[in-house]
Parts: sequence; C-alpha cells; structure tokens
Amino acid sequence: MTTLGIIGAGHIGSQIARVAVANGYDVVIANSRGPETLADLVTELGPQAKAATAVEAAEAGEAVVVTVPLGAIDQLPTEQLAGKIVLDTNNYYFERDGHIEALDKGETTTSELLQKQLPTSRIAKAFNHILAADITTDGTPAGTPGRRALATAGDDAEAVAFVTRFYDEAGFDTVNVGPLSESWRVERDRPAYVVKQNAEELTANLAKANRLP
Repeated sequence: MTTLGIIGAGHIGSQIARVAVANGYDVVIANSRGPETLADLVTELGPQAKAATAVEAAEAGEAVVVTVPLGAIDQLPTEQLAGKIVLDTNNYYFERDGHIEALDKGETTTSELLQKQLPTSRIAKAFNHILAADITTDGTPAGTPGRRALATAGDDAEAVAFVTRFYDEAGFDTVNVGPLSESWRVERDRPAYVVKQNAEELTANLAKANRLP
C-alpha cells in the first residue's frame, strides 16, 4: 500500500487526503501549526491517516504532496524529500507572495522554483488548477463521456506517471503539458485555470495561454 505524504493541510491538501484515503492510500499529513491541530481531520479520514510534522510526512511518503504558499517553500525538509516524487500544487499570487521578478517576467515557473529548492526531488505539477471542493465531487470513472481532465507537467517520467495514475484514481483524465518550464500554461489567469474541461478542451486552453497573462 502506498503512503502519501502531504505537507500543507489547507483546502487542497485536505481534499487530496480524502481522495487518497478513499483510494486505499495511507496518508501522513502535516501543517505549519503542529500535528495536534489536525486531530479533527485525521479522525474524519480514519485509521489510514496520521498527523505528523513536515519532516515526518516527507520521510513517510513514497510520494509527497507539497501544498504550501510559495513563500514557504524554503522551509521544506529538503533532505527528507531527496529522491522522492513531489507533487506541486502551487500558484503565484503576488498579493500573497509579494512580487517575484522572475515570475513577473515569465523567466521561470513556480514548479521550477520548487525544483531549485528541492534539487534532488522529482517534481510534477498537480491539482493547482481545480477548486478544492471539486477534487472530491467532480471525479468520474474512466471512459465517462466528457470526463473532466487535469494537467500535469514534469521533467521526470515517473513523477508524471504517478500523477497520471493518481488523477485517474481520483476520477480525472490527464493532459501532460510537458516539462516544468511549460507549467505556466496551467497557472493562474490562464484559460485552463479552474475551468471544468475535458481533455480536448483542456488541450485547447493550454495552447491558447499567454506566457504573461
């Protein structure tokens, strides 16, 4: 049984935890306030879930979801995430994160910033362009006409394959954007962002995206 570490227990992290448990994963989840503050969530999730510190979640996870604000990625446990598949849910919100010149100019992406912070981890974009509430309500079985699709991007084939499998288990088709350098296509203020779309529509919206929205 796969253990999924989750660092960040906000709306997205909590919803991914629910999907993971529903699909048979063990979950070790952490937030910035301490494991004791996650008692209610872990009780809801049941015996497959455990609250932990970020270091413990990173150590336990065979794959790890990082769903923290962009300004907090320098606090991630780099050593414990070394070599692991890391799912990056981040978007750049300058109102929250402050202006980052390289992002404002389109010179890098949030996932590339995370890769720089975690140089030996295997990063793949995931769940950054869907409303949290939709993660547990919009999934449908494979082959369902018009099945909603989500995008991923990554430089590591195994990381992309993991996201593709996890999306399918959650009830979504996958469109692969390509390398991390192309992950901007599915970020905030682009046509594919938080839109309900099937794979064909998502592919079209990705193609329409401008680097500087």
